[in-house]
Amino acid sequence: MERINLFQGNMTSIPVELCATFDADEIRRLGKRFKKLDIDGSGSLSVQEFMSIPELQQNPLVQRVIDIFDTDGNGEIDFKEFIGGISQFSVKGDKESKLRFAFKIYDMDKDGFISNGELFQVLKMMVGSNLKDSQLQQIVDKTIVNADKDGDGKISFDEFCACVGDSLIDDIQKKMTVAV
Repeated sequence: MERINLFQGNMTSIPVELCATFDADEIRRLGKRFKKLDIDGSGSLSVQEFMSIPELQQNPLVQRVIDIFDTDGNGEIDFKEFIGGISQFSVKGDKESKLRFAFKIYDMDKDGFISNGELFQVLKMMVGSNLKDSQLQQIVDKTIVNADKDGDGKISFDEFCACVGDSLIDDIQKKMTVAV
């Protein structure tokens, strides 16, 4: 299996398949950024280290982003997880992968659906105390009714995409793209 060595003289390398979105130079740049973020030199990013990324500091959904990046669920993000997560934001990333990432923000229990409770929790993270819970619940209920085409009481990925619509899909793709 071909591997890309990230740092000369360092044993850190990752399989090429994990970085199909990035070329070797981009991976090395991301490796340097990762090492800067890894303040304690542990080889993985804690929540606090991850939160030092300026673009995430004021994001109310930062914990959801961390949860999605952290594929092994150990509470920290290693370099493979970092690359996998960042690849969702690459200019080379496709629309569907960006939509899947956005969907995962809401699908907190990872069952492939957005429930009423999950939608409420994520929207609560975004609006904070700006809306009463009863007002927010009305918005959630209406959203579920409008998006849930098969009547099962939850939103599937396909229903999510249909609900988001083409103009919002383009907006999501633009907002979820960063240069490396």
